[in-house]
Amino acid sequence: MNLDRRRLLSALAAVPALSTLPRSAPGAQNSTPDAALDEVFAAAAPVGLGAALVSREGLLWSGVRGVRRHGQPDPITLDDRWHLGSNTKAMTAAVFGRLVQQGLARWGMPLTEAFPDLAIDPAWGGATLDDFMHHRAGATDAAVMGPSWLMTARQDPRSLPEQRAAIVARMLASPPSGVPGEFAYGNANYVLLGAAIERIFGGSWEDAMQRELFRPLGLASAGFGPPPGDNAWGHRGAGEQRLPMDPTHPGADNPLALGPAGTAHMSLADYGRFLAAIMGGRPEWLSGQELARLTTPPEGVEPAYAAGWGVREQPWGGLDGPAPVLGHDGSNTMWHCSVAVAPARGRAIVTVSNESAAGRGACQTLLRRLAPIAAIA
Repeated sequence: MNLDRRRLLSALAAVPALSTLPRSAPGAQNSTPDAALDEVFAAAAPVGLGAALVSREGLLWSGVRGVRRHGQPDPITLDDRWHLGSNTKAMTAAVFGRLVQQGLARWGMPLTEAFPDLAIDPAWGGATLDDFMHHRAGATDAAVMGPSWLMTARQDPRSLPEQRAAIVARMLASPPSGVPGEFAYGNANYVLLGAAIERIFGGSWEDAMQRELFRPLGLASAGFGPPPGDNAWGHRGAGEQRLPMDPTHPGADNPLALGPAGTAHMSLADYGRFLAAIMGGRPEWLSGQELARLTTPPEGVEPAYAAGWGVREQPWGGLDGPAPVLGHDGSNTMWHCSVAVAPARGRAIVTVSNESAAGRGACQTLLRRLAPIAAIA
């Protein structure tokens, strides 16, 4: 995959896209989510398009349009699962928050505490896991996960935790390839966080996700990599050249070692359950204190990026005026997902597509169309 493109799609794209939303919602009472979905689908013509509106209590509305595979009639259903790409990052951070809540980890954990056996270059200084969650540690993908890694990673015979540990050891053995303190979005940050979780948890990141996130929130459809079985497929290419990607094909997703940065999949309903919890709907799963750490960016730095979330104040974000809205885009270049979450209002919007070429614009346009509706829902 093209890492530069992934960076562009996945970092803060969803948040600036909302900056043009009106302070009020004129005409929203005359619109419906289904009408907005119909209009955007007809105009953008992606293979498939889906969306959901979510409250703290769960799903308010969901809808899908289009087909599972280009050139075939099988329609997408509400039960289909969608690849979330880099929206996985917020889930990885939430799992770390669970470990903090259990007393197994702590915020501001230094690298030397997370990886006590590694030879860490002194130039990493006082870097903490929080710095990696905020993409401000000085790590860059090109240094450890460039084209040569992408070409060989799928053939690596080692276990996934061993592969991630090797990436981290190689990264930390040399000085930061970026500038510590400056924002530089990269998947390597969350591969390192996933490797730290594996050490703290005592098992794979995948097992930690199952135990700390999927099972407690009842996300029965959740998994890793391209959704298998009777489901929509992702697509490469554009227009009539769009190629459905069989989920069993090695190229249907990024190497699995990249999992903590972007390989989760699930249904719209299950993703809605996760977003409801992020808005505080499941305090027994994550306390308000841990949620605040996950969704609040460092003070006084731009762009504002929390733990897997870009953050921007929006007119529709609060009940009585502007408030922070969390946003993120995710794509493995075969799927696209855009999300916006307004915790103060208790509303979230998700848009998804099983292609990236037309799907990216469709998802972001539909997100903007649904925001005024969410503000009065």
